[in-house]
Amino acid sequence: MNLVDPPMRDRLAKADRVVGNWTFFRQWLKNPLAIAALSPSSRILAREMINQLPEHPGRVIELGGGTGVFTRALLDRGVVPENLLVVELNTELHRLLREQFPLVKVIRGDARELRTIIDGEDFGKDHGVDAILSGLGLLSMSRSTQRSILTAALSVLGPNGRFIQFTYGPSSPVSRELLDELGLHSVRAGMAWRNVPPAAVYVFTRKNSMSIRAVRTHRR
Repeated sequence: MNLVDPPMRDRLAKADRVVGNWTFFRQWLKNPLAIAALSPSSRILAREMINQLPEHPGRVIELGGGTGVFTRALLDRGVVPENLLVVELNTELHRLLREQFPLVKVIRGDARELRTIIDGEDFGKDHGVDAILSGLGLLSMSRSTQRSILTAALSVLGPNGRFIQFTYGPSSPVSRELLDELGLHSVRAGMAWRNVPPAAVYVFTRKNSMSIRAVRTHRR
């Protein structure tokens, strides 16, 4: 039972966003190369990302939790806290996420070590995870770093799992050569035009996995 009335819940969520935005900006000032954007992702972009989840998602991983915009959207979508694992490398953002989402597994760690992280948490070891939502700045990363992250993701995704990624660039943040090397298929699933800056959402799946249909949403 939810003991917080909707107006109070909305005020608390707004307060969390204000604190989160300020924390995010301070971390960007400290290390702009490590933070992919000047401001957190918008709720509009979060909706575009959430729309690409499987119809009945079980275990879900979020990479680069940031200020919790995607985390909150995942919980609102119906992903139960014990089936959600959030990985955030930045110390301050990790602390913020743990404070805002005490029932969610929030781990401070590197996405390249995802296999080790979920083994340590005993998370989805039997059947893998259904989806990974990534807030990481793949576009600004070297190909070797992209390869390490995607290889780690593939090691934990179930056979028909999907890797959902947004990018600010005009095309896929992962080159065709690397996609072919890793045996991945990509689909541009949507655009969040009103995000600042506008962002595209891509869905990556194994080429031999069951085909998926990207959910096209109305232009916003």
